[in-house]
Amino acid sequence: MTHSQPPQEKAAPHEHASPSLRTPGEPDDSALTAPPSKGEASMGRLVGVDLARALAVFGMYIVHVGPMLSTTSGVGSWVRYMADGHSSVLFATLAGFSLMLIAGRKEPKTGLAGRKAKARIAIRAVVLLAFGTLLAKFYGDVIIIGFYGVYFLVAMMFLKLSAKTLAITAAALAVVGPQSAFLMRPLLSGSFQQAVDAYDPLEKLSGVGVIDLLFTGFYPTIPWIAFVVAGMALGRVDLSAPANQRRLAVLGAGLTATAYGLSLLLAGKGALRSMAEDGSSGSWSGSGSGSWSGSSKPPMDSGSLDYQPSVRELFVAGPHSGTTFDIVGSVGIAILVIVGATFLMDRLPRLRRLMTPIVAVGTMSLTAYVGHFVVMSSLSLPGGGVRGSWIPVLTLILGAIVFAAIWSRFFKRGPLEYLLNLTTKPANHLK
Repeated sequence: MTHSQPPQEKAAPHEHASPSLRTPGEPDDSALTAPPSKGEASMGRLVGVDLARALAVFGMYIVHVGPMLSTTSGVGSWVRYMADGHSSVLFATLAGFSLMLIAGRKEPKTGLAGRKAKARIAIRAVVLLAFGTLLAKFYGDVIIIGFYGVYFLVAMMFLKLSAKTLAITAAALAVVGPQSAFLMRPLLSGSFQQAVDAYDPLEKLSGVGVIDLLFTGFYPTIPWIAFVVAGMALGRVDLSAPANQRRLAVLGAGLTATAYGLSLLLAGKGALRSMAEDGSSGSWSGSGSGSWSGSSKPPMDSGSLDYQPSVRELFVAGPHSGTTFDIVGSVGIAILVIVGATFLMDRLPRLRRLMTPIVAVGTMSLTAYVGHFVVMSSLSLPGGGVRGSWIPVLTLILGAIVFAAIWSRFFKRGPLEYLLNLTTKPANHLK
C-alpha cells in the first residue's frame, strides 16, 4: 500500500480482471495481492494488452517456424520482416508493463506490500532463469525465457520510479547500452569468453552463459533492458484515456520514423536489413531433435579470436542489431501495437467479442510460447526448413487459439502460468 492513496478509479469498460499470466513470466495480480483496499487503484487488465501479447506469441511462431524472409514476397515479406525481432521486443516491452502490475500501477507499493512485490518478482526471475536454461539445453539460445529472468532482476532497481522518470531512464539506456555493448564486444569475444565460459555453470548446462545473457546472446540484457524499462513506463500510464492514447500513438510513430529514417540516412542501403537475409535468425531444422539451423547468435558476435567491430554497426537498425536506432524504432513499433490494440478493443465491442479466442492466447502466453517448441519437436513438424511454406506456422497459430479458447473456459490460468504463480506463494509469508 502506498502512503498517499490515489483516488478510487473506476475500471474502464474494456478492462477485465482475469488473473492469468500474460507474458513469459508475467505477474498475476489477483493472486499476488490482497483485495484492493478503499482508495487503491483498480488492477484490471486491458484486453488490448492481452491482444498485443497474443500478437507477440504469433510473431515468435513466424520467426521460429515460418518461411525465411528471402523466400517470401508481397504481404508475406512484410509480415515476416515485422515479426523478425519486433515480436520479441514486444514481449520484452510487455514484460515491463507486467512488472507494474506487481509493483503498483500509478504509485509504487511500499512497506510490507512493497517487500512482497519485490520477493515475487525475484522468485519469478530465478524460476524463469532456471526454466529458460533448461529449455535452452534442448532448443538453443533462441529461447527468451532465461533472458526474462535476468531482465526482471535488473528491473527491480527501477520499480519505484514514476512514468516520466522511467521514460527518461529508458531513453538513457537506449543510448548507453548499445554503445557499452559495442565497446565491450571485442573484449568478450575469443579467449576471454572461452575462459569465462569454462567456469560458467549456465554455459555448461545450456550453452547460454552469463556473457550471452548480458552481452552477446540473442536477447542481451545490456541493450534490451531499455525495452523493459519502456514497458514499465507504459505500465504507469492510463492506457484507457483517449488523450494518452493519442499522445502515445504520436510518440510511437515519431520514434519509429526518426530512428529508421536516421539509420537509412547514416548507414545507407541495407541499414534496415533483417538478419533473416543472412540465415542467422533461428529456424527449426525439422529434425525433431530440438536443434536449430543457422547461427543462433547475431552476426555482431562472431566469436572469432580476431573479431573487430565496425563503427557502421552502430548506425544500422535491422532486427536484433541491438543499436540505439534499433531500440528506439522497435520501442516505437511496440507502443503503436499496444496502443492500437487497446484502442480497437475499447472502441469496437463487436471486434472485441470476435477476438476473444485470440485474446485468450495472450492470457496464457507462457504456455503458448513454450508449447510451440514442444509441439515442433515432439511431432517433428518442419518449420524453417520448408523454405516457402506458411502451413506449419498457420497450424501452430490455429492450434494455440483453439487450445487457449477451450482451456480458458474451464481454468483461470494456463498450465505453466499456474505453476509459475505457485512458486511465488512463499512471498505471502513475509512479515
